[in-house]
Amino acid sequence: MGEGAQRPDWGKRTPSLEEGRFLAGPQKRSSELRRLLRIGLEFVRGFRALHFLGPCVTVFGSARFPPDHRYYELARDVGRRLAAAGFTVMTGGGPGVMEAANRGAKEVGGRSLGVNIVLPREQKPNAYLDRWVEFRYFFVRKVMLVKYSYAFVAFPGGFGTMDEIFEALTLIQTGKISHFPLILMGVDFWQPLLDFARDRMLREGTISAEECRLLRSTDSPEEAVRRILAVATGELGLVWEPVAQPRWLLGEDGKVRPRESA
Repeated sequence: MGEGAQRPDWGKRTPSLEEGRFLAGPQKRSSELRRLLRIGLEFVRGFRALHFLGPCVTVFGSARFPPDHRYYELARDVGRRLAAAGFTVMTGGGPGVMEAANRGAKEVGGRSLGVNIVLPREQKPNAYLDRWVEFRYFFVRKVMLVKYSYAFVAFPGGFGTMDEIFEALTLIQTGKISHFPLILMGVDFWQPLLDFARDRMLREGTISAEECRLLRSTDSPEEAVRRILAVATGELGLVWEPVAQPRWLLGEDGKVRPRESA
């Protein structure tokens, strides 16, 4: 990127939104009750949107990588392989790594989802999504990403990517979810983090040797997808079979339709 060029700002800054008001401390009881109902409805909307579209693998990574970047091409390859293996590829729905993974899935006829968070700046979904679902609250979105995923694949990224990685690690560490795969793509990028976990955290006793092994990195899309398939079908017992049919009385819709052009 040339000197003076502006970096893309997709998915940054969240001033004066509903979640900000929610986290601003105690408020009127009536206001808190209305907000609680909105949160509940948001969970219901997420369940209805995602229940019939799995099994999913979520791909994280920076929105800032252009199509000619090596990580974009790597994510595109991972998306193709995941979709070919029968997984729905789920991302945040934006550009960069997210676009690349969604693009790879669509190139082999797979299913491609974007699960996003509402921000004050208009966000344009990438062109490779079958469905785009937006949430008002970060914590609701995180629940959806974990609930419907059989694995996480994390490419190089910023604070948001780190947040998702350590959220998953904490849930695995505390036994809240099964030990599903968390694959870090890009060995050279992640090596300092792995060194810190081994040389500082493990040495100081803040994590165990088993917990340290939860962090695995590779440059091989084939290796990543092979491990995901092995764990999903072996340890987690995944079988590709139809789930219960959507019920129109509940407003459920299991169909995946092409996203309308902007």
